[in-house]
Amino acid sequence: MLKNTFTRGRSRTLTRHHKIAIAGVATLGAAAVALSAVPGNAETTTSEAAVSSAPVKYSSEQLQGLRADVSEQLAAKSLQGQAAAAKAKAEAKAKAAAKKKAAAAAAAKKAAAKKKAEKARKAKAASRSAQRAKLKAAVRKSYANNLDGWIKESLDIMKSKGIPGTYNGLYRNIIRESSGNPNAINNWDINAINGTPSIGLLQIIKPTFNAYHVPGTAWSQYDPVANITASANYAFHRYGSIDNVNSAY
Repeated sequence: MLKNTFTRGRSRTLTRHHKIAIAGVATLGAAAVALSAVPGNAETTTSEAAVSSAPVKYSSEQLQGLRADVSEQLAAKSLQGQAAAAKAKAEAKAKAAAKKKAAAAAAAKKAAAKKKAEKARKAKAASRSAQRAKLKAAVRKSYANNLDGWIKESLDIMKSKGIPGTYNGLYRNIIRESSGNPNAINNWDINAINGTPSIGLLQIIKPTFNAYHVPGTAWSQYDPVANITASANYAFHRYGSIDNVNSAY
């Protein structure tokens, strides 16, 4: 009866803590019933107590006090649970923030390392390029200061400019035109009569030399390399190659 009175009007869904508290109240109520049922006269026999059929009355104040105690206990448990949940949530949030901060720091460190490595790579590449340039200048190909050296240097220049010609084609025409003398000059042919004598290894006149001069060579007809490359360039445009020239041109 006490249990029914206590649970009347409350929700049917109870937590484990609620059920334990209610069981405690029921136990206390049973004890109160037992105490109230004992008669004031110690001499009353058991048979007399059993024969009595008068209803047992309980104190409403006692029940209200029990309800209040249980309510306070439940409220305390609820607050403790809420506090624990809030603490766990705060800890989880702090942990996530710390993890995010650590990840950002790691990403920044990685980016800085990558940037530093790229800078070092570029510096190294520039250094290698500078070293190659210095090495190239130091080991610049040299040529003998004779007909063989002049022809070979001219062939290298011709190759870089896309001008065709072979060693044999140059040598053959040089020997026929000047016998290999870079200072040779023709003062008797029609060109000389017109004021533009043929000069140098391949006997080229000034207007033709100027028109077919190859950049990077001297501007003098008497310069062996300049004379050969300009003459080979002229032969290329007129005959296809100095190799195709077999007489005065």
